[in-house]
Amino acid sequence: MKTRVEFLSQGQNLAGLLETPDQAIRAYVLFAHCFTCGKDIAAASRISRFLVQHGFAVFRFDFTGLGNSDGDFANTNFSSNTEDLVAAAKFLEKNYQAPELLIGHSLGGAAVLTMADQLPKVKAVVTIGAPFEASHVMHNFNAHLDTIETNGQATVNLGTREFTIKKQFIDDLRNQTTDHIKHLNKALLVLHSPVDLTVDISDAEKIYKAAMHPKSFVSLDTADHLLTKSVDSEYVAQTISGWASRYIPVPKTETPTLENGHVLVTEVDHKFQQEVFTDNHHWFADEPTSMGGQNTGPDPYEHLLAALGTCTAMTIRMYASHKKLPLEHVEVSLSHERNYIDDCSTSDNENSKMEALIRKVQLIGPLSDEQKTRLLQIADRCPVHKTLHNNPHVVTTLVK
Repeated sequence: MKTRVEFLSQGQNLAGLLETPDQAIRAYVLFAHCFTCGKDIAAASRISRFLVQHGFAVFRFDFTGLGNSDGDFANTNFSSNTEDLVAAAKFLEKNYQAPELLIGHSLGGAAVLTMADQLPKVKAVVTIGAPFEASHVMHNFNAHLDTIETNGQATVNLGTREFTIKKQFIDDLRNQTTDHIKHLNKALLVLHSPVDLTVDISDAEKIYKAAMHPKSFVSLDTADHLLTKSVDSEYVAQTISGWASRYIPVPKTETPTLENGHVLVTEVDHKFQQEVFTDNHHWFADEPTSMGGQNTGPDPYEHLLAALGTCTAMTIRMYASHKKLPLEHVEVSLSHERNYIDDCSTSDNENSKMEALIRKVQLIGPLSDEQKTRLLQIADRCPVHKTLHNNPHVVTTLVK
């Protein structure tokens, strides 16, 4: 769920966006975007979307004078940006829950490193393409430094927009230090691309060396600075989610007590997302986003195909092992083909055309043609296959 909010920082109304999962919230995340960007930049949106799907609530906002937030960018500086972040964290703590994870992209990474020690409830910090020193951003307007020093300000083209940069902005950058990195006292993950043309990867090395353990570094390989390719931002999100599990555990789900062979399905978001429980396992079922779901698990037909496919492979393997056949690997690919108009409207229609489960079995190993033929026959003996062909009755009762 997306909730647009406003909060006060230094007397200005700042525009924020809070995205929350439909399942139990694992932790709140405060995301700081890159220099002169907005909260809706593609990389931030993609990273947030993935984290939300994996249980995080993500809050991102436009810094003063950017996007939909009030104020004049010309009167801001790096210090005021960190104050905006602190105000955002306090807003979360007052109205929702204190953030436990900070993520900063580019100069936002330098900002979260600077203000993290002011938030005792933060357990972990992530930087993405961040400079070691905040003053690194000055390379964007090196050609205008003399004008800024002489006239007190200059109009600078940054990307496709013009910004007024004042001398106080430059002075503030020059006054920043990096001592806080050594005293971060939080788990740190440094993400950086070796081909980043905006912030050299040597900055990541400096951050990593300055920080104390626990700390981790992950290379983003061919990613550009803004993570413009979706595959790169999704990889970043996956990495953050996995890494954070060591410091921010996934909330324990109350597992119902079930007998072996019984399955319980219960709604999560009262749309399509479902939790599936057995006596020893727990997973999600869902629909793809194109159908209005969140794509957090296989859809019902994929579960059906998975049941047939896994049972087929297991049955073949058991037979081959028992007969000592030289079967090295089994692979089963499946698809569902139906030739009627609509599942619901034709389910009771005797004229509905037959549907089929297409099963393709690949047997790898030095098997004879006779052995392969026999194993294919064994595939039809798998219990799920037999169940499907026995036209089982679904007996439905109402639980009172």
